[in-house]
Amino acid sequence: MPSSVLLALVIALPVEPRVEVEAAPVKLVGPRATYTLLVTEVLGNGEVVDRTADATFQSESPAVARVDARGRVEAVADGTTRVVVGIGTQTKRVDVVVEGTTRPVDWHFENHVTPILNRHGCNSSGCHGKAEGQNGFKLSVFGFDPAADHAALTREGRGRRLFLPSPEHSLLLRKATGQVPHGGGSKLKADSADYQNLRDWVAAGAPLGDRKAPRVLSVRVEPATRTMPPTARQQLRVWATWSDGRQVDVTHHARFQSNNDALAVVDSLGLVQALDLPGEATVLAAYLGQVATFRVVLPRAKKLATYPDVPIHNALDKHVVAKLKLLQVVPSDLCDDATFLRRASLDVIGTLPTPAEVRAFLADSRPDKRTRLIDALLERPEYADYWALKWADLLRVDRQALGAKQAQAFHRWIRAQFAANRPLDEFARAVVAAEGPLDEVPAAAFFKAVRKPGEAASHLAQVFLGVRIACAECHHHPYDRWGQTDYFGMQAFFTGVRYENAPNAEAVVGGSAGPSKHVRTGADVYAHALGQPEPTASEPGDPRRRLAEWMTAKENPYFARNFANRLWAHFLGRGVVEPVDDVRATNPPTNPELLDELARHLVEHRYDAKALIRFITASRVYQLSTKPNETNNRDEQNHSRALLRRVPAEVLLDMVSQATGVAEKFDGPPAGTRAVHLWDSKVRHYFLRTFGRPERTTACECERSTEPGVAQVLHLLNAPELQAKLAHPGGTVAKLVRRHAEDAAVVEELYLAFLSRVPTERERAVAAGHLERRKGQRREAVEDLAWTLLNSLEFGFNH
Repeated sequence: MPSSVLLALVIALPVEPRVEVEAAPVKLVGPRATYTLLVTEVLGNGEVVDRTADATFQSESPAVARVDARGRVEAVADGTTRVVVGIGTQTKRVDVVVEGTTRPVDWHFENHVTPILNRHGCNSSGCHGKAEGQNGFKLSVFGFDPAADHAALTREGRGRRLFLPSPEHSLLLRKATGQVPHGGGSKLKADSADYQNLRDWVAAGAPLGDRKAPRVLSVRVEPATRTMPPTARQQLRVWATWSDGRQVDVTHHARFQSNNDALAVVDSLGLVQALDLPGEATVLAAYLGQVATFRVVLPRAKKLATYPDVPIHNALDKHVVAKLKLLQVVPSDLCDDATFLRRASLDVIGTLPTPAEVRAFLADSRPDKRTRLIDALLERPEYADYWALKWADLLRVDRQALGAKQAQAFHRWIRAQFAANRPLDEFARAVVAAEGPLDEVPAAAFFKAVRKPGEAASHLAQVFLGVRIACAECHHHPYDRWGQTDYFGMQAFFTGVRYENAPNAEAVVGGSAGPSKHVRTGADVYAHALGQPEPTASEPGDPRRRLAEWMTAKENPYFARNFANRLWAHFLGRGVVEPVDDVRATNPPTNPELLDELARHLVEHRYDAKALIRFITASRVYQLSTKPNETNNRDEQNHSRALLRRVPAEVLLDMVSQATGVAEKFDGPPAGTRAVHLWDSKVRHYFLRTFGRPERTTACECERSTEPGVAQVLHLLNAPELQAKLAHPGGTVAKLVRRHAEDAAVVEELYLAFLSRVPTERERAVAAGHLERRKGQRREAVEDLAWTLLNSLEFGFNH
């Protein structure tokens, strides 16, 4: 037989799966040191599958090291042994070396006790870590203040929680083991390592520990990423790097949390369970204030024989399609022209197209008509109206805080920025460093609405950077790198800002800023931006200018990505980072390359918002249909189809007024004022309140609710105000009945007015039958038809 044939036969032979555990011996150093074994199986096609949860574990010498059913090895006594790992018919042996089990422990409260309290949720916000504590016992959230926690355990209640002469009788341990009633239930077993460590700490006198003791510098997760099939499992291992150079397995004391429980869940010991939806999820691992992540990619279970060629309109499509190909998800087809016209009109200018505009667009045969439409919409005055509304929400244009005159002036200033297409970096700098008389510098009104330095710092960080730092005022951010020093460093930029209310003028004055006081340590914290080194003294002049320049610099890791992500979320219904104002390492973008492309385009075009809008709307992904296919019917994360989106309250009310032909009358503003024109978010209006208009009291996008509710449905169905619009003698229905004798013409005009499209043949037939049956009440019958369209999902949602 020829050698080439033999080689082909060898290549064709199936490769047997192999099990892998640890390549090198496991070394456990110190009393009760632990190590988490990870068992993987490499399949014949090279795919790696975690089998830790399926394996069996047995120590050959439990007197040296014991191992539990989940592969956690624990030191018992100095010596050597092996752990036998079994998977099916395969067996692996792992060498284990144990040292230093008899050496004395230099007990340190933060390093030895706080991780146990964290692991069992004792200091969580739902237990003793909440603001008022629990049953008279309060701990700092996630152990951010070890000294206070130590005092609470050792001194409060006359020291009754610990009993040093007989540690086993300490209330702390008796409650934790369920020997006495405990609202949190039994947390520890008396033979567990955590119990023994707490007992030994008490026996050693419950010390606080040396302030110069080693501290955790960082943590990392193994594996860092994995592609997993539906329902697969993956055990994680968490390593902590200490300031003395040690690397320690801390899996058993880490906190775990998934950022998307619909895709993957994780248990308290780091076992990740994939579900059956395609997409990507991130699992957080936190230990003593440090965080790391595990990224899991979840393709569809049913793989495609061949992935179809998907047309690419621009670079955004390239990144989206690359991700969808990895997930084995095929995007939907393009939407039709009528849908694109309505979608783009609502997204760009917050206004429905008129029947005449629909007819003209459908009749236009030019191949670039969609691009031309976007260009035309961006030049309409409604563009500035709509985007002023959005940014007035974020920048706190609140009449109650500012007064009517200043609130209106601030709103007009915001509108003028978008009307002139002012670059977004200039827009941001004008707000952050604003100062002067409010009549001359309307943007300074922000510092009248938000007067506390810390609140101003956290608000502007969330709006312009997408970073939430507010919780770091009281404790280390539980899911991010930011601590109290970072918060007070940002706060210090605004300590010199003063709002002055003189008899004839209001003004915001900025000047040299002194340091902030760290509320826990009392130390001075000088102004420094997030992630930047802290200076040793306050710099002369208003530091806000320095902050504004840092924020908007091209190399800033947050600013361009934040604006790009917000615009993408507005047009696609979901951000690449979601929520859009919660950017952190533990909430990474679902498509990093896509976000990089968007941010790069924004920077290269000098922060031109309109240029980025053109880029987004020209992409094929923006123009996809909402109609799902077999592969993407459950995907709502990866932009494989357009999402149904509830339009904002003001836009929806304007849509009702436009479609019915009857303008809304508000208390105060002149007749003809549209809802998107309202600078005052406190104008009393039941419809706007019911459909989620924000109060403008926070920086969070979540303050505006777009979730549907029962009250909304009932209002559309039954509100006399809406019925009055439908029955108005000067409204759309009355005009159509007078103008058109033929029912077919009335039906077509109604569909154009309400749904921005012509009716299908079936819809024409159903409507014609309805009107035919009620010939004697033609106007009322047309009102009923209009009412039906008004209450349809197609009207109330952007699609």
